[in-house]
Amino acid sequence: MELLQSTDFWIGLVKIIWINIILSGDNAVVIAMAARSLPPAQQQKAVLFGSGAAVVLRIVLTVVAAKLLALPYLQIIGGLLLLWIGLQLLGEEEDGEGESKEYGSMMAAVRTILLADLVMSLDNVIAVAAAAQGSMVLLILGLAISIPLVIFGSTLMIKLMERFPIIVMLGAALIGWVGGETIVSDVALRDVLVANPWLHYAAAAAGAVFVVAAGRLLQRRAHAAAH
Repeated sequence: MELLQSTDFWIGLVKIIWINIILSGDNAVVIAMAARSLPPAQQQKAVLFGSGAAVVLRIVLTVVAAKLLALPYLQIIGGLLLLWIGLQLLGEEEDGEGESKEYGSMMAAVRTILLADLVMSLDNVIAVAAAAQGSMVLLILGLAISIPLVIFGSTLMIKLMERFPIIVMLGAALIGWVGGETIVSDVALRDVLVANPWLHYAAAAAGAVFVVAAGRLLQRRAHAAAH
């Protein structure tokens, strides 16, 4: 009861919720892109399972994130994984239309969501942990409140992607951008990045261009093979 009456508690809770709103945009895009390959009846389930599991994953990651980020080459591997995920999600765009459309499986969609969130959340959870200031109650409560925000964002993105296909391309570019940023942020490249700060944006842009260009190429090949 004393905890709930503490001003620091409420300030910390607002900080965590706000950080999650700001940092969960890219996660909502990944969830939406993974879920859109499912039948409409399963999309909401995938969003719910993916969002809930991702938040639990973030709580676990908070304990070990700082140590993981200190390991060389881990973020390079994670960034390459994000580029691969971006290619896979973009490649699903033209799998079919109408009755001939082939749907993916919900487990595959949830697995993709968790893999992407694992990589994208390493930096995010450090900011959340700092705002929590060691309070596990604050951490869990703040992340739990963020679940409906991520679910709402993901659901909205699915609807927008169905109406405006260009958003799928922009979403894939965003995943590529984060992948490039993650690679160049690796501790093994820290000195290079300090000496050449422009590399941060160059690597991010290169990741976005790679995912979009390679994804479109794979789409055209798949389309040609299907016909």
